[in-house]
Amino acid sequence: MDRDPGLSVRVKLTLSYAGFLMVAGVLLLAAMGVYLEHSLPNVTTIIGGGLLIRSELLRGFLPAAAAVMASLLAFGLLGGWILAGRMLAPLTRITDATRMATNGSLSHRIRLPGPSDEFRALADDFDTMLARLEAHVAEQQRFAANASHELRTPLAISKALLDVARTDPDRDTGELLDRLRTVNTRAIDLTEALLVLSRADRDTFTREPVDLSLLVEEAAETLLPLAEKHGVTVDASGDIAPAFGSPALLRQMTTNLVHNAIVHNTPEQGAVRIRTGLRPGTAVLTVENTGEKLSPDLVSTLTEPFRRGTERIRDDHGGVGLGLAIVKRIIQVHDGSLAITPRSAGGLHITVELPAPPPHAAA
Repeated sequence: MDRDPGLSVRVKLTLSYAGFLMVAGVLLLAAMGVYLEHSLPNVTTIIGGGLLIRSELLRGFLPAAAAVMASLLAFGLLGGWILAGRMLAPLTRITDATRMATNGSLSHRIRLPGPSDEFRALADDFDTMLARLEAHVAEQQRFAANASHELRTPLAISKALLDVARTDPDRDTGELLDRLRTVNTRAIDLTEALLVLSRADRDTFTREPVDLSLLVEEAAETLLPLAEKHGVTVDASGDIAPAFGSPALLRQMTTNLVHNAIVHNTPEQGAVRIRTGLRPGTAVLTVENTGEKLSPDLVSTLTEPFRRGTERIRDDHGGVGLGLAIVKRIIQVHDGSLAITPRSAGGLHITVELPAPPPHAAA
């Protein structure tokens, strides 16, 4: 936004200090003049053996008062300029840091010294904001790099398959088409997952009461063929658990959790246990599955994009490494919490807590 040039804050404070000092001086000299006017007698006054008329004394007071006012003005301007500079020094540091951040440097921190005051609070909040922005930008850059790598893989495989078909016309086209279909399906799944993350990141959805227990039943029924294929039993039960949010996003969250629990499980003898419940003001969903033993350090990274707790699963349902990342983002935009802990016997225990509908929405 274009603005007209104006006086700096330091100049304004300097003029304010000097003006206040001048007003105080005028009032003080006026009070002294009134005092002299009413205190001196009307007759002549003897001073040092001479005679001094009151009018002459008052006339001599005026030049002295003017000299005092000139001194006060000079002192006010000089002292005001120095004091304003000292007061605005922290603001100057904050402004410099803001300009550096505007130019793309997010690693700079103000680190304002001194006791806690308004400037210190502003500087600390600004440092916190810069730290979050830097972490967010780094996460976005890492995500973009990983997404590019993940998208490049199916495209490179498709290109290699097409090159083989072109150089070997006698090759079985049925096998080639099956492999191309698998690769293309993976690319579509990845693209759709990226779109889900993008939509969830906008936080522009309409919130309404959503029963998590119904979403769990729907996800368990939909993914039952996948569970039977992997030899995994799914036990889903629980109480009504009304949450407040987007039905589409919460359905995606529940499906991803159940899908992840089925796919990353013990082959042929795995189990998934899903429960829903309600705490004061909170809807709770827990998903527990058997599987490989995972370290806490590895589990803490599972919600990062394209991170997997086990080796990449090469089938149509192996996922694209964004399942828990999408779950985390959906929970974040719903102001909920996600806790993932490894089970001592192997597998994961996941707890999701989401805000319950407010009374007017529930009614």
